[in-house]
Amino acid sequence: MFEKILFPTDFSEVSLHALRNCVPKFFELGAKKLYLVHIVDITATDIEALELMKIDEEQIDNLADELRERGIDVEPIVKLGIPSLEIAEIAKEKNVDLIISPSKGENILRQMFLGSTASNLVRATKKPVLLIRYEWDEEEEKIKCLHDCERIFDKPLVALDFSPCSIRIMEAVKRFEELAKEGILLHVVDYGKAEELEENIAKAKQNLERYAKIVKFPVEKEVLAGVASQGIIGLSIAKGATLIVMGKKGRSVIKDLLLGSTAERVIRDSKLPVLLVPCE
Repeated sequence: MFEKILFPTDFSEVSLHALRNCVPKFFELGAKKLYLVHIVDITATDIEALELMKIDEEQIDNLADELRERGIDVEPIVKLGIPSLEIAEIAKEKNVDLIISPSKGENILRQMFLGSTASNLVRATKKPVLLIRYEWDEEEEKIKCLHDCERIFDKPLVALDFSPCSIRIMEAVKRFEELAKEGILLHVVDYGKAEELEENIAKAKQNLERYAKIVKFPVEKEVLAGVASQGIIGLSIAKGATLIVMGKKGRSVIKDLLLGSTAERVIRDSKLPVLLVPCE
């Protein structure tokens, strides 16, 4: 299991809901340490930063005490800076295994262009990031998590492109393999000429057989042809997956996101949690 978890909070309703209702589930599943982080945004604050830090430190200490009462080992951290960069630096300094961040709203693409902390953090960090989807429930007029956090690892769909990143992805999957009941390994053939399609599919099936031996839980092996993001999301729905696991390219992440990479499209369109594994 991911033992050292970092959760950044901005004290918003979504953030507090995730912290109180979702994050504790990971500690029931085997996590050991929580770094609860709040960054006072130097680009957004219009009052005395040090005064604001004192207020925020008191609030985060209260949240930490609340979690300690539930048996969670918490280290609260408040810093001044640019949130995504500071969070990424803390994650590196503490050598965390996983960053958990709620993603909000229907149009994450627009939020990315506006520079939301969650999307900027995905770009900045070299640690795995688990994005958990929250939306507004019109009927009940309240924030709603779209997943059962206790069952996130039950049936992962693992998207592999057979690049060196695929090994990093499988290493991340092995962190929670004891919790998985079954899974799906998926490769989407979105390359090659039409006459090469049959051969490429056959090679992909052989590759998936090798990757299937890495994990202990039973997996289905699926090869599709077409647009990768559509194949990932469509199969995750069809197979009843509880989590999508995929790589985050490191060579030019900002360019990839702005140009509509597979990862960005999956984050934007999937209602499932998405675990993004850095490829560097």
